[in-house]
Amino acid sequence: MTLPALTPAAQEQLRDIAEKLLGVETLDTRHSDSLDFHDLAVWSVRAALEAAHRAGQEPR
Repeated sequence: MTLPALTPAAQEQLRDIAEKLLGVETLDTRHSDSLDFHDLAVWSVRAALEAAHRAGQEPR
C-alpha cells in the first residue's frame, strides 16, 4: 500500500514535533548510526505520536 506524499506543511509539522518533543534535530538520513538512531523514552514517543495525530485532525 502506497501512502500519499505529505504536503510541505505537514512535513514541517513533523519536523517541529521531532525537534521539540524528541530532541531530533533533523529527519533527514545522515548515513551515520550516531546521527540516525536515537535512544528515546516511550513517553516522549507517545507525546510525539499524539501531537502528530492532533495535527492531522486540525482543519486545513
